[in-house]
Amino acid sequence: MPEPSPIHPASSVLRDRFQRPSWLSSGLFALFLGFFLWSLAGAGMSLQSLIQGLPNMGTIVGEMFPPATDRAQPILEAILVTFQMALVGTVIGVILSIPMALLAARNTSPHPIVRYVTRSIISFVRTVPDLAWALFFVVSVGLGPFAGTLTIIVDTIGFCGRFFAEAFEEVDPGPSEALDSIGSRPLDRIAVVQIPGALPSMINTGLFSLEKAVRSSVVLGLVGAGGIGAELAVSMEMFRYDQAAFIIFAIFILVYIVEHFSSRLRERLLNQIR
Repeated sequence: MPEPSPIHPASSVLRDRFQRPSWLSSGLFALFLGFFLWSLAGAGMSLQSLIQGLPNMGTIVGEMFPPATDRAQPILEAILVTFQMALVGTVIGVILSIPMALLAARNTSPHPIVRYVTRSIISFVRTVPDLAWALFFVVSVGLGPFAGTLTIIVDTIGFCGRFFAEAFEEVDPGPSEALDSIGSRPLDRIAVVQIPGALPSMINTGLFSLEKAVRSSVVLGLVGAGGIGAELAVSMEMFRYDQAAFIIFAIFILVYIVEHFSSRLRERLLNQIR
C-alpha cells in the first residue's frame, strides 16, 4: 500500500507562489525606486512647507464662509455659458470624430497610409494640452467662449477619435465579410455593420467626453477662453474667497447634474440598443 504523500508546509507553498525575482527585475525596481525618490525632490514635495501652510489653508477656508451671493446673477450666467461651451464643443467634436475614426480604424480605413496619417493627427491633437489649445485659439480668434468651444472641439476629436477607432476595430468581422461576399459597397458595410456594432461603445465615449468637457471648460476660463473660470480667477486674485466659494459650489452643482444626467442617459440608451 503506497504511503500518503506528506503535506507540504506553508513555507514551501509560499516559495512556489512567490518566486524570487530575477536580477534584472530587481535592478529595474531599484532604478524606479531611486528615480521616484529623486522625483520627490524635483516635484518640490516638502512636509515642512505643508505643515507651515496649514494655518493659511484654515484662514482661506474660514474666509470662504458664508459664500457671497452679491454677484449671483453674472456667476450663474457664466455657469450657463460654460455648459453651452461644453455641449456645443462636444457635439461638434463627436460628429467630426466619426469620419476621423473610420479613416483610422484598421478594418475601415481605405489604405494603410491614410490610417497612419489619421492616427498621427489624432495622437498629436490628443498630446497637446487643453490649455495650450486654449491659448492658441485665444490668440487666433480673441477672448471669449468661442475660443473655449474650439478648444473643446479639438480635445473631443483627440479623445473620441482614438476610442471610436478602437470600437470599430472590435466589431465582429463576420457580418461585414458576409456583406462583402455579396458585393456590397464599403459605405454600406460601415452604415449597416460597423457603426451599429460600435454604437454602445461610442455612446459611452461620447457621454464621458461631455463630462470631461464640462470640467475642462472651467479651467479654460482661466486663460481667457470664456466661462466660469474667468470669474473664479478674478475672485481669487481680488481675495474674495467668499465669492470664490459660491463659484466653486455652482461648479459642483453643474458637474454633478451633468454626470448624473449622463449616467442615466447612458443606461437608458444602452438598454434600448440591447
